[in-house]
Amino acid sequence: MPEHVSILQQIGLAILAVATVAWVVGLVRLVRVVALAPPEAPRLPQGVLPKQGRAPAVESAPLTPDEQDAFAGLVRQFGRS
Repeated sequence: MPEHVSILQQIGLAILAVATVAWVVGLVRLVRVVALAPPEAPRLPQGVLPKQGRAPAVESAPLTPDEQDAFAGLVRQFGRS
């Protein structure tokens, strides 16, 4: 070091260099942990969604003859594509 740099400045520079190295080491470790960790599904607070007691019943409705003809026409139309 040059003569005009005081001992306090030299100590300060050494502390700053050590702190920088420690910060870089900590940052590298943090990046490794985050990169290797499996992604977690977001958690919802308790009670946000109601519990489902049983599966919903299957719904169906009878088609009229006109609706059946229209559906058959759609099936034929998509079959050509």
